[in-house]
Amino acid sequence: MSGVVLEILGEAECLGLIAGGGIGRLVFAGRWDLTVLPVNFKVHEGAILFRTAQDGATDQDLRTGIAEAEYRVAFEVDDFDMRAREGWSVLVQGPAHHLDSEEERCRAVEAGVEPWPGGVREHFIQIRPSRVTGRRITRRPVVSERAWRGLAGGEQR
Repeated sequence: MSGVVLEILGEAECLGLIAGGGIGRLVFAGRWDLTVLPVNFKVHEGAILFRTAQDGATDQDLRTGIAEAEYRVAFEVDDFDMRAREGWSVLVQGPAHHLDSEEERCRAVEAGVEPWPGGVREHFIQIRPSRVTGRRITRRPVVSERAWRGLAGGEQR
């Protein structure tokens, strides 16, 4: 028998879990309503960094048309062990910043984010976290009352 433990993770632990990069889900309100897209990413200079097609749907949907204004997005990363029914999930919220200057693009290229999909994806977007939350589900053995008394030396024979 096992007990389920739902643990709320602190920001530092959440950032540690996603530090190696991988696959995450970008969440935003796009032109066709709520949108969730899987993207490969890296954490670079404290921000989520991914690539997309210049002037593509994601690039266009995440532009406000107002100078210096940025859409707020969510970015979710998780890892699960389906057999054990355990795992963790991290949610990063913050503005989607387009790296449009040459200096920003050069720094982004150094991060080494290689897009998985085919085609040209030379536009970088970063999400600078304003809020980071996470949860972990683990299973731990539950000790029965009888076993507990035996471990504590209180079991009578």
